[in-house]
Amino acid sequence: MTTYLPKDVAAGLAAAQKAALRKKSRLRIAVGERRIPVLKFWDTGFSVDQQDAPNLRGLVDLYDGGRHLYQCLIIAAEEDGEEMRYDFKRSTEANDNAPLDFVRPDNAPIALLGT
Repeated sequence: MTTYLPKDVAAGLAAAQKAALRKKSRLRIAVGERRIPVLKFWDTGFSVDQQDAPNLRGLVDLYDGGRHLYQCLIIAAEEDGEEMRYDFKRSTEANDNAPLDFVRPDNAPIALLGT
């Protein structure tokens, strides 16, 4: 049995796999006003389509749908076929509220009611 595929069939399969990854992933990075889909994500970095972001560097925000997950400082790691891999220099988890500068008692009121 032969494993040879014509070039146009191999290119079509690669394009279909990339489209499936883009469609399946909810992760996006935000660079200014641009939103770029993340194809793969791991603990130390992520990859995007090289045509979307060939030379990113600096501070980006990572979103899962509309939820802000991380603020990341990134550097370009390597090209992997048609993907560009980026590594985190720093990855800080995003919080919905500001940190408290004091210890909040367990029985503290949630809100004050006016009269």
